[in-house]
Amino acid sequence: MTHLRGQRTGRLGAALVAVVALLVSGCSSEGASTKDVAKKYKDIPAETGKPQDGGTITVALTPGLSPNYIYPYPPASANGTVIARGLMWRGLYRTSGTGDQVVNPEQSLAEMPEVSEDRKSVTVRLKDHRWSNGRAVTADDVVFSLDLLKAALDKSPGNWSFYTPGQFPDGVTAEASADDTVTFHLETAYNESYLLSMLALLYVMPSQEWAIAETGGQQLDFTDPKNAKAIYTYLTKQSEDQAGFATNPLWQVVSGPYRLKSFDSTTGSFSLVPNEEYDGPGDSRLDQVDFKAFTSASAVLNQYKAGTLTVGTLDSSYVTEIDALKKDGYHVYGAPAPARFDSLTINFENTVDDFDKIIAQPYVRQALQHLIDQPGYVESRGIYNGAASENYSTAGADSPYPPEFGDKAPYPYDPEAAGKLLADHGWKVEPNGTTACENPGTAEDQCGADIPQGAKIRFTLASANTPAYVGARDVAFVSEAKKLGIEVNVVTKSLNYMYSNYGNSFAPATKNEWAMQDYGPLYLAAGYPSSNTVFNTTGSFNLGSYSNKEVDELIDESTFGADPAVLSKEITTISEDVPVLFFPTPHTLVVWKDTLSGPPESFQALLSFLYSPEQWYLTK
Repeated sequence: MTHLRGQRTGRLGAALVAVVALLVSGCSSEGASTKDVAKKYKDIPAETGKPQDGGTITVALTPGLSPNYIYPYPPASANGTVIARGLMWRGLYRTSGTGDQVVNPEQSLAEMPEVSEDRKSVTVRLKDHRWSNGRAVTADDVVFSLDLLKAALDKSPGNWSFYTPGQFPDGVTAEASADDTVTFHLETAYNESYLLSMLALLYVMPSQEWAIAETGGQQLDFTDPKNAKAIYTYLTKQSEDQAGFATNPLWQVVSGPYRLKSFDSTTGSFSLVPNEEYDGPGDSRLDQVDFKAFTSASAVLNQYKAGTLTVGTLDSSYVTEIDALKKDGYHVYGAPAPARFDSLTINFENTVDDFDKIIAQPYVRQALQHLIDQPGYVESRGIYNGAASENYSTAGADSPYPPEFGDKAPYPYDPEAAGKLLADHGWKVEPNGTTACENPGTAEDQCGADIPQGAKIRFTLASANTPAYVGARDVAFVSEAKKLGIEVNVVTKSLNYMYSNYGNSFAPATKNEWAMQDYGPLYLAAGYPSSNTVFNTTGSFNLGSYSNKEVDELIDESTFGADPAVLSKEITTISEDVPVLFFPTPHTLVVWKDTLSGPPESFQALLSFLYSPEQWYLTK
């Protein structure tokens, strides 16, 4: 990889001056305070207007993220880039868009599961739904979906983002006991809420139409693992043909409210039209839903101003535009998304400059967390512009499983405390210079195991090129680190590149390209925010190879045990051990035209990017 080091350093230096100056003032260039910004968007508008049939709406995709995958089960490297996940193929249970429940029972394909007393047998009865070709959605389709998922994982653990070896779907079999009833048999009992969150990820696929290993081939017995693997291989090969996404007959068999009409493989933009056979919640009044890809937040704002966007989000750097958008006929609603946290993800296997040895020391991570001024970042016009909330845990805002330390920061902003932590552990701290280890060893007043004398704390931070607050908060962190003699080299990358290349579980070859990365938000299951797969040692989405035996045990308990209170202990322990550095959680600002309406909760769910256009309608 080639870096234009000189040019990048120059631009970064200029940005540092601007951001730090604004962070100190906490005011805009016009002197306006950011403290009351949230009042502008805290209330969600009621459903109003007379519904009309027809019309096309245009939805703004997250800037910088271009969908490029269609098969419902993406590998970890493609997670987040799936086209219209949940709109064409439904999970067995529909994920909740709120933090107080795991799934939305009314919008799910099945009735709530019945769990046996020993929690090793789960019976699920399907509701009466049909595929787009008129065939009923059956228990065989559910069994097919589980078998295909297991076939994918048999080929590679990296073929599903939510997989931890030895856990779901390992040791799980499904049996179709009737056309509308499937029973899951579990070798190991699971926590009921955790299992429900896994069943919400079980996307139901059409068994009769997709159980083939070649185009036009005969239907195969997918319960035979060899056949299941051949089917999986065929389907994923078909999904590599992006130009054929909208024309391949396979992808036209859907159970959700929409089917794909067109896909632009150059930009990632796509259009959906109603599935005429859809019989779930929502009237599907709209004729078409266009999802448009963008490369920058400013381009999204310009489209709002031009009146060509119907729904989307607004980057917090443009909060000053809220009043103007309202005058132009837009609603604006915002809040922190449930179970969302924003962080600097740490790579514990990056060996450049002994980073792996240094960052393995908890006191170093605590010192770095002390350098993040969350209250200041929130109020700063240069970062969040008032549109964010402090957050110091993986549970996120208003979780039913809060950490034991509540809203109090375990390691609040305190540069003096950060410097003392390093000095007390054998580092010679040189403010605005180069801090180095001068007392190597493993005693309490020494740097730590395998950290050589003279080692310096310096590393590379990969920063997503959008949204704007990501780069701004990273620059502010770098500035504070520099004051403590810590050198952080920022490299800016696209989201798509980071998703594909910066995760040790699926891209170990690039582990030394990044020591920390900021790709924006990380969402856990809203109603049961376990960090399983994310922070357990063998988790498939453990991007930076974090490992803590106590955390592993707690995650096991919250995953398999019956006591839901363990989850709060897990969240507390992880958050206090700082496997990532916590930033404030930005408020997701949702914008939509006042000529579009629907149930308020359907717009609230957009905080978690959960789209339900089948419930929306134009009013004039």
